[in-house]
Amino acid sequence: MTNALVVHGSQLPKAVLGLRAAQYVRMSTDAQKYSIENQSAAIAAYAARRRIEIVRTYSDSGKSGLRITGREGLQDLIRDVQLGRANFGCVLVYDITRWGRFQDVDESAYYEFICKRAGIQIHYCADDFENDGSLASIVLKNIKRVAAADYSKQLSKKVFLGQCHVVTLGYWRGGPAGYGLRRMLLSENERPKGVLEFGERKNLKSEHTILVPGPASERKVIRRIFNDFVVERKTRTQIAVELNAAGIRNARGKLWTSLTISNTLQNEAYIGHLVYNRRSQKLGEKQVINPSEMWVRRNNAFQRVIEPKLFARAQRRLKEVEYGRVIADQEMLDRLSRVLRKKGHLSLKLMMTTKGIPHYKTYAQRFGSLAEVFRRVGFEPKARYCFKETAARTNRIISSVARDIIAELERRHRSITFLEELRLLTVSSIVTVSVTLARAVSDGNSYPGPNPRWEMQRLKYRKSDLVLIVRLNPADAGIKDYFLLPTVSLRATRDGRTRISNRVFGEFRCETFAILISALRQRLEGWASQASRKREAAELIDRPANPRRAAIATSGHPKKRRKLSRPKARTGRARH
Repeated sequence: MTNALVVHGSQLPKAVLGLRAAQYVRMSTDAQKYSIENQSAAIAAYAARRRIEIVRTYSDSGKSGLRITGREGLQDLIRDVQLGRANFGCVLVYDITRWGRFQDVDESAYYEFICKRAGIQIHYCADDFENDGSLASIVLKNIKRVAAADYSKQLSKKVFLGQCHVVTLGYWRGGPAGYGLRRMLLSENERPKGVLEFGERKNLKSEHTILVPGPASERKVIRRIFNDFVVERKTRTQIAVELNAAGIRNARGKLWTSLTISNTLQNEAYIGHLVYNRRSQKLGEKQVINPSEMWVRRNNAFQRVIEPKLFARAQRRLKEVEYGRVIADQEMLDRLSRVLRKKGHLSLKLMMTTKGIPHYKTYAQRFGSLAEVFRRVGFEPKARYCFKETAARTNRIISSVARDIIAELERRHRSITFLEELRLLTVSSIVTVSVTLARAVSDGNSYPGPNPRWEMQRLKYRKSDLVLIVRLNPADAGIKDYFLLPTVSLRATRDGRTRISNRVFGEFRCETFAILISALRQRLEGWASQASRKREAAELIDRPANPRRAAIATSGHPKKRRKLSRPKARTGRARH
């Protein structure tokens, strides 16, 4: 919700600010009591009892409270507070769980401290304590933060156990059905109620869904895929090309690919089996592939489309295609070592085009990563294969640049903070700067080549005033130069990435760190003078025509007020 007020909140009297509030509301997928409307109603009642006016709303709908990433409402709130643009003196939140279910309770306290440092108090309207800094409120608040984090963990466990129980009973756990299958809705008495189309859901918890065979035309296509792969010995790519040429689309109405054919051939639902927990992702963490002993299965849960013998033959051929015979770890490394001695280098393209080398995913699964495989055979991998190391190095470089900027500006008596989670600098409560990196990317067959292209990493916060791009040298990954430009100047490509062109960004280039600091100071001075002009304009609008009469009118002396409101008429002759 946009606020058109141009006067900074810090210029309003404290007594006025204390009666003005912003509300923050958030809804993920919790119970109905946490809907946006119910939260707003409870907050409005709380504000009415205390004669507080709600002047702004920050909202996050359908967002998890596990982290601040993706919660634009909370990000905007923190940003306005840090920049001094808050025209309110407090923030009203339904309860601590709406502020967040951060797994690290210190993170929740950190965002509240940012508001408190700016003189803005957080009120939890539905909690049974006053957030007044007393010992009791501090203890209760931290207990509730821990309880909010633990609730997410317990809920995750309960949902997982519930889904496992549903699978063991033979019901469909959820999600869209595969090609050639349909979801049948069952009533509480196990009676069919109808087929659910794509995007439709059940509306009663007592109801269940099962998988049933789809139309005969789709079942015929499934049998054709298995027959072509097992009997005709066609490749998955050949099968996909033939289906697309015949005008047959997959379950999402899109073209078939080698990957969708592979998923179809591995889907045990076509022989009536349910399999759950192949992969898991708990509390927003990285998805992991679980071993087969952790899978939850229910065999013969519903009518099959493919005969089990044909399905088993397809799995054997998949293993032959993907892995061939089972190769020992040392033999896999020896094969790669022979390629290294012959070619003098290793790459993903080389592994995929060299005959006798297992699939690169097999190496990654056996040894943890391609970078680890390359190191084991004596080849130092390039940066594009070292994902974890690259991410850690990126964070170190950005943090180092931010620390240097903070040291330089604080030496010049400028207040500055750095929010590492968003890679965001806030300078003098005036301007925000998002920090990111740019690396050289391949140009043709050479890397980095004589004329490399530069690709910028995605911004973690896209609403900053400025963007600081730290460009790295292609050779040693040291800092080459800097770009300080307005965020509105960035334009993303079709694939969602942003590439840097020296022709376009030449005017924003800072060759050295000293030039960067000078450019940043000029930006700050420009923003400060602009803010000053806005304040003066606002003061002129609000300034009364006669300041002396206004001062007397607002004084506490009743006689002076009467004298001003009822001036005595002149009588008698004027003196000469």
